[in-house]
Amino acid sequence: MSAFLSAFASLVGSLADLLQPLFQTASAAAAIVLFTALVRLAVHPLSRAAARGQKARGRLQPQIAALREKHGRNPERMQKAIMELHAAEKVSPLSGCLPSLLQMPAFFLLYHLFSSSSIGGEPNALLGHDLLGAPLGGRWHDALAHGGMFGGQGLVYLGIFAVVAAVATFSYRHTKRQLAANPMTPPAGPDGQPVPGMGAMTTFMPLLSFFTLITVAVVPLAAALYVVTTTAWTAFERAWLYRDMPVGGGSVATAA
Repeated sequence: MSAFLSAFASLVGSLADLLQPLFQTASAAAAIVLFTALVRLAVHPLSRAAARGQKARGRLQPQIAALREKHGRNPERMQKAIMELHAAEKVSPLSGCLPSLLQMPAFFLLYHLFSSSSIGGEPNALLGHDLLGAPLGGRWHDALAHGGMFGGQGLVYLGIFAVVAAVATFSYRHTKRQLAANPMTPPAGPDGQPVPGMGAMTTFMPLLSFFTLITVAVVPLAAALYVVTTTAWTAFERAWLYRDMPVGGGSVATAA
């Protein structure tokens, strides 16, 4: 793990050196944003595949509802028929999880990198970098202890919170419109009945973006920058990839 962190620290340091002429003292923060963008570009093909899968699942909803009505008294036959339908249409129910899962290692690497005082037995030089005076290894409670909410460091976090809130609001409204225009049939349990709580989950899902505020408040600033960047990317990527799905009525027949 130490060798891996050392290699990752060298990568972030190299990116910071590359960006230093443009961003001066904020070069390490810019390097984290650039690194996040590179990660998102790498998983973008999977995001496109996930979008195609979700659209396909949406188109299959009437057929799935018909299968549930037809085999409602035989849950095993119903589940088999639904799986056969997914296989025939080449739709994977889990495809939407892959982009998020593949991003998690990058987040945890940044978290550990900026939470470690030493890397490979040497002092962690990256902890000496900051964003507008707020250390990249510091957290919100550290900023509050150095000048309060409206001090120099506190204002950096207020700016980040404002960006997160704006992105979360955008995601919330977009997701709500999509769910209203494209209601999904809840998955059925072994008895053929909808899984309890899935309706509440559908109602709760649009609010998940707001929990990013909690993450940003408790992780090192470097990891918070990763979270903010990837959350904003996700919001606008989804808006683009799902632009041909009906939102509040009407649709456009273009493929992502």
